[in-house]
Amino acid sequence: MSLRKKPWNRTNQPVYSVSSRSGDAQNMHILTYATAISMQPKRFIVGIYHGTRTLELVEQEQSFVLQLLAAEQYPLVKLLGQQSGKKVDKISRLEKRKLLVEWNGYAVLKGCLAVMELQILDAMDAGDHKAFLCDVVQWKNLHTGTALTLDVLREKGIIRA
Repeated sequence: MSLRKKPWNRTNQPVYSVSSRSGDAQNMHILTYATAISMQPKRFIVGIYHGTRTLELVEQEQSFVLQLLAAEQYPLVKLLGQQSGKKVDKISRLEKRKLLVEWNGYAVLKGCLAVMELQILDAMDAGDHKAFLCDVVQWKNLHTGTALTLDVLREKGIIRA
């Protein structure tokens, strides 16, 4: 089976959510294109899909929160990753379900495992995504547990790749 997959689909990547804001506007977004790139200082490269509300807010604010999701949060992918923040008020929907708390002025998901506030240092076009080089400004582990990964999303039929 794994020999049929493209090499980049063979690894079991963690699933993150971005919490973005600018003024009163807020949004959340699912992403898997995030990786630590430096130990000292701690830096990440994060890819955000072109044309998204999240990209608009991140470019305005120049910072955002990267949330490491817990395996049991897989149902959130349908709202945060398969619907547009330009058409759906994701924050209101999460608030109604009492799934949000505040951290460093950002709305974050109650059950996520960890949060990292990232400050953008540089950006570049990366095809269908924009890649951001970011400093980790602050981080916090919130819960123990197993991280949500692409394999969980595959097992649940949320993604095919």
